[in-house]
Amino acid sequence: MRLFWKLFSRFFVVPWFRLGLGPFFGNPVTGYVMVLRTTGRNSGRVRDTPTVYAMAGGSVYCLAGYGRSTDWFQNAIAARDVSLVLPGGAISGQVEEVEDAAERLTAIRQIFRNSGLMGFTEGFNPFLASDETIRSKTADMPVLRIRPTGIAGGASDPGGRAWIWVPILVGAAVVVVAVGRLPLSSLAASRRSAYGSWKVPKN
Repeated sequence: MRLFWKLFSRFFVVPWFRLGLGPFFGNPVTGYVMVLRTTGRNSGRVRDTPTVYAMAGGSVYCLAGYGRSTDWFQNAIAARDVSLVLPGGAISGQVEEVEDAAERLTAIRQIFRNSGLMGFTEGFNPFLASDETIRSKTADMPVLRIRPTGIAGGASDPGGRAWIWVPILVGAAVVVVAVGRLPLSSLAASRRSAYGSWKVPKN
C-alpha cells in the first residue's frame, strides 16, 4: 500500500496539482488532498508530497501516517518554512508539531474524516470511534500545524503549469472543428484507405 501510494502520488496527484486541477480532485470518496512543498534537508531540493489535510482556527493540519521516519515530515520539521498547494490556492506557512492532546485528537479525527474511504484503513471508523480508540491507533503518527504566513505561487501564477491547458484545449478545438467540416464522403474514403477494401466471401 505504501509503495502504491508513493507511485500514485508522484505520477498522478502531484502532476494533477501542478497543472492547476487540484479543485477537481477532492471529494468525499477519494478524500481531500493538498500538496505539501518542503525543502530536502540533505539535498536542498524542493519536494512535493500529497497529503490529506484539515483546516481549523486559521491553520492547516496534516499527519505523518508512517511515523517520524517519514522523509517529508523530517524535511518540514528541519526547515519549518513550507508551502501548501491547496485546492483553493497556494500559501506559505510555518510548521509546528502539535503537542496538546486535545488539539491533536481533534485534528486527527478530522483528517481521517477528510480522507474518504482511505480514512477507514487504520482499523477504526473516524466518525464513530471513541477518543481512546483513535489515540491508541494513531499514537505513532505525529501531527503538524501549519500557520499561514503569506501567499505562495500556485499553478496559475508565474512559474506554474496551468498554462499548458491553453494550447491543449485550443489544439483539441481545432481538431474537432476540422473533423466536423469534413464531408462524410471524405471520411468514408479515409476509412476505406486505412483499412483496405474487403469482400464478404461467397458460400
